[in-house]
Amino acid sequence: MEYEELQELTEKTLELLTAKNFREIKALINDLQPQDSALLLEELNEKDILPVFRLLSKENAAETFVEMSYDSQELLLNTFSDAELKAVFDEMFLDDTVDIIEEMPANVVKRIIKQSDAETRNMINEILKYPKDSAGTIMTVEYVSLRKNMTVQECFNRIRQVAVDKETIYNCYVTDDKRKLIGTVTVKDLLLHEYETPISEFMETDVISVEATDDKEFAAQQISKYDLSALPVVDSENRMVGIVTVDDVLDVMEQEATEDISIMAAVTPSTDTYMEQSVWQIWKNRIPWLLILMISATFTGLIINKFEGNLNALSPLLFACIPMLMDTGGNAGSQASVTVIRGLALDEIRPRDALKVLWKELRVSAMLAACLAVVCFGKLYLLDGLAFGYDYTWYICLAVSLSLFATVVLAKTVGCLMPLLAKACRLDPAVVASPFITTIVDALSLIIFCLISMAILPPFLAAA
Repeated sequence: MEYEELQELTEKTLELLTAKNFREIKALINDLQPQDSALLLEELNEKDILPVFRLLSKENAAETFVEMSYDSQELLLNTFSDAELKAVFDEMFLDDTVDIIEEMPANVVKRIIKQSDAETRNMINEILKYPKDSAGTIMTVEYVSLRKNMTVQECFNRIRQVAVDKETIYNCYVTDDKRKLIGTVTVKDLLLHEYETPISEFMETDVISVEATDDKEFAAQQISKYDLSALPVVDSENRMVGIVTVDDVLDVMEQEATEDISIMAAVTPSTDTYMEQSVWQIWKNRIPWLLILMISATFTGLIINKFEGNLNALSPLLFACIPMLMDTGGNAGSQASVTVIRGLALDEIRPRDALKVLWKELRVSAMLAACLAVVCFGKLYLLDGLAFGYDYTWYICLAVSLSLFATVVLAKTVGCLMPLLAKACRLDPAVVASPFITTIVDALSLIIFCLISMAILPPFLAAA
């Protein structure tokens, strides 16, 4: 739904509320998709959310509730009667219930658990035992299980019997008497075989699965890699415990991408949206990184202080080239690191590919550095020197250009290797992205510049 359309819908709803035309509001919101209904409710005042929410049908109410922000969910939960709370959660899939429980205060959680039946409570507690960010925390236990000795007709009967409570019925999982996963069949497979055919004759036995303790990002990668609509989750003994569906994976991928972007921008990740975060939260997320980067950047100042006298004696114009060298080096390093980090996230690159990546980046960096060095030489000598009258002699331009060449090659090398090193050490590669690489490259580029200038310029200055 577009923003303008949402605003018009909100205004119309408020007008109907003022006129107490609840019948038209009910027809209006029940025609919307749950995601759009949630957006509409988010736009209303706190006092208007509950009356409008109560006009949703039983099924739409549960689906809409899942799509709302945690703040709005908590607001509704605190105003629900026990009967309303039970009605909403009875219509939810278990994985959505667990997601909500994990974010709610203890008093709200107690009410949700209290209104759940014994079987649901046991399943919720089982999922909550899994490690944070594991596949077990995002799976649903609502899947269709079959036996290999069943015929197609028996499978259809089984699906019709349990389908109403399952999150997906297209993929069905074949298990033995001990719940061990032995195969999969799809509804398409069933439709293409005769009713009397046992599914053991055509079920897929080479099953892609993950363990409940595996990282949820790994589960997302498996679904993406093998183009699955659902992924079975097993325990350490290959017993079926649940499935991860595509909608859960999309949420994981969005969270991981947001987290990586935040870390690469030197901000502590947050599960809240920008508008939901308080000024205090934003300050807490940003200040640690800024302090670390500020302190690490003081090494750049120490290097300048150390070589200041030497550079000043050679030519004061050298100082004017420092920002260009540092910025170009930082940008070159960021290009390499972001490319490698993305490759690692998509499982296109692995730590064992370090030498291949390094060899490729060295060739790319040499080509880029040569191009930049030539342009830098021409810019300093022709534009700054001849056009604007700055005293950039050809040998000063040569020293700066050679420094730029070395800086770009070094920056690309650091930028491609640091994420791979972090991954090999089981760290998040995004942690060593742009801010840290830029700080390291800044210090190294200054050292290179000073050493090259001190090696090249003295003979020419003496001759002059």
